[in-house]
Amino acid sequence: MLDSLALLLEKTFLLAHFNFFSTTPSKQERCTKRREESTGFQRGDLLEVPRTLFTHFGIYLGDNKVAHLIPDILPVLTSNKSQIQKVVTTKRLLLGVIYKYASIRVDTVEDFAYGSAIFLNTMDTTLGKQPLAGEEVARRAEKLVGQIAYSLLWNNCEHFVTYCRYGTAVSLQTDQFCESLKCVIRDQRSVLLTTVIGMLSMFFLGIAPFTALPTFIIPFMLWMAG
Repeated sequence: MLDSLALLLEKTFLLAHFNFFSTTPSKQERCTKRREESTGFQRGDLLEVPRTLFTHFGIYLGDNKVAHLIPDILPVLTSNKSQIQKVVTTKRLLLGVIYKYASIRVDTVEDFAYGSAIFLNTMDTTLGKQPLAGEEVARRAEKLVGQIAYSLLWNNCEHFVTYCRYGTAVSLQTDQFCESLKCVIRDQRSVLLTTVIGMLSMFFLGIAPFTALPTFIIPFMLWMAG
């Protein structure tokens, strides 16, 4: 069952090639912010890489190592450290999201980037906050390494790095998602759309509690919330 659900989510993610909730700057700004690996990163730098739907964040620890928070189901299933330390696959990540379980782990820069471009400290400008000293940032990240509860909205990789670098855990991606959700709720056309979808489900699947209740409850909640 979990394998089927993970496969469905994976296919859905692969269909989307846009970073809907990306907090990275424009292409020109990113080019000025990017630091080539030959130059090297500084201990405590905030690194970010674009993913399919989101941007992934980590803290550079030095010696080509990055601490980052990533959902992972494998620590729940096994205590074999050699298996757990392998690069987290898409299936492991998605099942970790579903189970709400994650690890703050240390990987190489290459494994962290997973083939994507790396952008450096762009959150300094985006948040407009003065970062802590690099050594303090890295030490905060190192102290948090280990298993941790995961929440896509309230405790994700962006919360981790902003806490380490700025002392306050925030997620601009979460804020943008919530604002988008508010717009959907405020738009009364959502009530009509959910009602139509509910009526169609009852027409094709028959009148039953699992079709009738959402048909009335969801539009009602959207109406009241709007």
